[in-house]
Amino acid sequence: MYVCVCHAVTDKQLQEAISQGTNNLRDLRRQLGVVSSCGKCGCCVRDILQQSRQASATEVSNVA
Repeated sequence: MYVCVCHAVTDKQLQEAISQGTNNLRDLRRQLGVVSSCGKCGCCVRDILQQSRQASATEVSNVA
């Protein structure tokens, strides 16, 4: 689904960038352009970033 309409960024593109090590909003903005025009995608981008962090933390705790 499109998260940022201004820059045609999808949730899959966000997840891909996050999985490749982009782990904060500033870097996502630089890399994909999200939250740099109208800003309406900000909440959704933050949610996806937070969900990814939680999933990573769960994976780490399951390994330990």
